[in-house]
Parts: sequence; structure tokens; C-alpha cells
Amino acid sequence: MTDTRLQILGSGSAMPTKTRNQVSQVLSLHNKSFMIDCGEATQVQMVRCSVSISRLNHIFVSHLHGDHCFGLVGLISTLGMKSRTADLYIHSHPALEPLLRPLLNFFCRDLSFRVFFEPYSQSSSEILYEDRSLIVSSFPLKHSLPSSGFLFKEKEKERHVLPEKLKFYRVPVKEIAAIKNGADFITDEGIVVPNAHLTTPPSPSISYAYCSDTVYDEKIIPYIEGVTLLYHEATFLHEHLSKAKATMHTTALQAATIAAKANVNRLLIGHFSARYIDTSPLLKEAQSVFPNTSLVEDGAIFDL
Repeated sequence: MTDTRLQILGSGSAMPTKTRNQVSQVLSLHNKSFMIDCGEATQVQMVRCSVSISRLNHIFVSHLHGDHCFGLVGLISTLGMKSRTADLYIHSHPALEPLLRPLLNFFCRDLSFRVFFEPYSQSSSEILYEDRSLIVSSFPLKHSLPSSGFLFKEKEKERHVLPEKLKFYRVPVKEIAAIKNGADFITDEGIVVPNAHLTTPPSPSISYAYCSDTVYDEKIIPYIEGVTLLYHEATFLHEHLSKAKATMHTTALQAATIAAKANVNRLLIGHFSARYIDTSPLLKEAQSVFPNTSLVEDGAIFDL
């Protein structure tokens, strides 16, 4: 896959700091870009991080706290100044459109593109987007407002054909597509050539799960089981567990526990409280449970 990466635009929580912006990420897959949350000054971070907006057509908003959506009006306004023509789709809680539409009508008149709000339920799992190679679905989280996580999952890929075998069995070109999808081949003599003789297994599919904001909740495990990369909020150290419970957030230790129980490949932690100038203790705490953990920093890029 080309250009398969996650870029962090904001790694902090409700209050921005000198080094951490509010939450936003851009996931690039199959020459398309998907934004996840859009905190205040996200468009500024895009400029600083040289993030292209030309392929950005979908924004997924996890919930309606300001640090996850205050940047939308500014971003849409700037897209309008660039004479964009492609439609923009915002997937969110149903309450976002009546809140945002008056602001867009006032500040973003005469846009050269249309903005569509695609509401989804935050009490269940839904498919939010699908194309021939990717499915994006939501799943419920537990927070002080209705909140959702997102799962980006590649569809199963085609098997790799073996050219020398195709030539040996004289496989017609019109049969190759079916063989890539697992079909056997029948020769003119009626001999069945098993697909395993003609192909090798497909490349592994990539999956990315995003979980912010939420309390520790093992009910999300079936949705994120075995993903290639998991982002899970880790707002507090475990010594501040009472604060995490009061604000309905997660500790670094709890995020790592979820990753371990879900058998994910790699864990990213972020959404750090502004109280932590040094975030290395959060990393150390998470790695004590799940060693393959990394901190997210503004501007960081992670290849999937």
C-alpha cells in the first residue's frame, strides 16, 4: 500500500499547551485522507506539518467536546478560500449540524463545495464509510457526553497469482480476477487446479482503531481485537485514577491493559492532561503492561 500513515496534529487534551495542540489526526490510506477529530487550530497544525488538504473528504468527530471539534469552522473557511470543489462529509453526533450550520452560513458564505453532515448513533456500532478497499465503522465509548471510537479496516486483499503457474496451466486472462479472489481453475480437459497451486496468500490487511475519550471499558475489546495499530487516550497517570474516574478518562496503565487484552500489534497513547510537562512517566507506565507502546507528539508520523 502506498502512503499508509497516521499523522498527529494534536496530542493534548482540553487545554492546549506550548507543545501540544488539541486533538486531531489524519490517516492516509489508498491515496485518501481521513481526519479524526478537529480541535482548535487544527488548520494551523496542518500548515506546520505540511499536511495536504487536497485528498481530505471525510472528517470523523468522536464527540462534541470543544477540544475535538472547535477547529471545524476555521478549517472549512480555509478550504473555501482555496476554491475547493470536492464535497466534504462530516460524520458526527446528530447535534453537530444544528450547532455548526448557522456558523457556516454566516462565516462561510458562497463556499465552492458542499458540506454534508452524516449523523450516526453513538450508542451502537455503525458502518460510516465504505469503498472497494476500506470500511470505517464506529463503536460506543463511555464518556461524559455520547462518544464513539472508530475502526478503519482494509477489506481482505486479493491473493497473489504465480505467473509461471498461470502460464503452465494456460490460464486465460479472463479467469485471473476470479483466481485472485480464491477460485480454482478448470482446464479444458476438466482437471481442477486448486487455487493454492496458482496463488500465494494475500498481503495482511491493515487496521487502525481510535479510542478517545473514554473511561476504562473492556466492552470495546471485540471491536478492536487484533488491530494493527490502536490509539487509546491516556489522559492521566494511574496515581491520578480518581481524577480519571471523575472526568471519565483513562490512565496510561488502563490503556495498556486494554491493548494487551485486545491482542493489538502496537499501541499509541495520547490526549495527555496539561498537568504533565514531562510525559515519559506515562510511557513508562504503559510499557510496564504493554511494551510495544509509543507516545504521540504533535507532528509525529506513524507508518502502518
